[in-house]
Amino acid sequence: MNYLKLLFFLPSLAFLCYSCVDKTTERIDHSNRLPNIVIVFTDDQGYQDLGCFGSPDIKTPHIDKLAANGTKFTNFHTAQPVCSASRASLLTGCYPNRLGLHGALMPTATVGIADEETTLAEVCKSKGYSTGIFGKWHLGHLDEFNPLRHGFDEYFGIPYSNDMWPLHPWQDSIFDFPDLPLMDGYEVVENLEDQSELTVDLTKRAVAFIEKNANNPFFLYVPHPQPHVPLFVSDQFKGSSERGLYGDVISEIDWSVGELVKALERHDLVENTLFIFTSDNGPWLSYGGHSGSAEPLREGKGTNWEGGTRVPCVMHMPGKIKKGRESDAAFMTIDLLPTIADLIQADQPAKIIDGHNMWPLISGEINDNPDDTYAFYYNRNHLQAVYSNGWKLILPHKYRTLNDNIGTDDGVPIPYEHTTIIDPELYHLDTDMKETQNVYEDHPEQVEKLEAIAESFRVRLGDAATDREGLENREPGVVESIE
Repeated sequence: MNYLKLLFFLPSLAFLCYSCVDKTTERIDHSNRLPNIVIVFTDDQGYQDLGCFGSPDIKTPHIDKLAANGTKFTNFHTAQPVCSASRASLLTGCYPNRLGLHGALMPTATVGIADEETTLAEVCKSKGYSTGIFGKWHLGHLDEFNPLRHGFDEYFGIPYSNDMWPLHPWQDSIFDFPDLPLMDGYEVVENLEDQSELTVDLTKRAVAFIEKNANNPFFLYVPHPQPHVPLFVSDQFKGSSERGLYGDVISEIDWSVGELVKALERHDLVENTLFIFTSDNGPWLSYGGHSGSAEPLREGKGTNWEGGTRVPCVMHMPGKIKKGRESDAAFMTIDLLPTIADLIQADQPAKIIDGHNMWPLISGEINDNPDDTYAFYYNRNHLQAVYSNGWKLILPHKYRTLNDNIGTDDGVPIPYEHTTIIDPELYHLDTDMKETQNVYEDHPEQVEKLEAIAESFRVRLGDAATDREGLENREPGVVESIE
């Protein structure tokens, strides 16, 4: 390079260096503000349906990276193994039957979450957070139950499951998929004849929410409607996995997680964001190749065996949650609200809730849950199992099973059979997570402890199986009729 060129080059080099330094100094320091909260909540995703949870044929590199740089929780449970009830527990910190919410609310339902209940969004709003939900709500589809009335600033998504529609019986949807309302706030944007772009659209809106609120603390809730049947995926991910259409759907959800993380990275928000990925319940096994895998657990959605309630869970927050850790401590969706309330220095709800602050466990400060006593209800207010300290007592009840029959790959379910538990059964999950060895006769002291726990739940929350009314149950929100 001759001297003349050097004279022109040096000022340019200096300008480039100055520009780099200037951009660095302009970066916003978010370390002193309250942490952001991101929860991705999938629908009917099985325990094994992530690479980091052992899937042999589904690759999830973005979620696996969160697990590698955060903590994988292998004993995390939903409070009931079905849609609406599960979402109620996540957003209120309560057993859903405490709130009078059960099962999966149909489009004809005249009930929903009551105004008097405090949601996680409202807890976050109390500390000045921006709040958004992009996905499936399913806690009442009428205006009276709209997410915007329950602490959310923005709502874009569907009001109930993607196989439901107004004023039609659910059973028909197995064979016929009519329009589904896509909501933006209180307005119906369109009727979804084709849901193949829904995961993409929800992701775009969620990313836009992060971009808009990058300089304010925010709570972002992304309850994906997939992989609940009917399965839909965009053209970009068709044929992208080794697991057929179901695997393609999970791959697209993994991409969505990656897009959210990239948006956080663009604004230097990763270290100040608690990122949680989990599912609402286990897989809908009767759909065969269109359902997920609960391996190595027993049964799936709609049962209180481990395959119905134990779901994959990854949490990530650099510097706050230990990197590369795997925890088998038991805890539940009801514990997330009180945990997050403590993390963001917010007041706990005024009404009784059931969860406990699990931040010491989540962060890795402690390794065991000091409050690991849980009830498992289903079929309205029917107490079916109780868990404590690694032991699970199965109470008499009827449950659905495929009895080793294998579903098809055409999206049409095969019928369940029904089996009745006549006498209580006891399982030691620490050594038998598959629930294959009934040790009821061998451990009378554990049976006695768990029976006492079951009775305490009957007193507080009732039990339809024993005709017990709970002392602490609350009423759901109710409207007189659907127009």
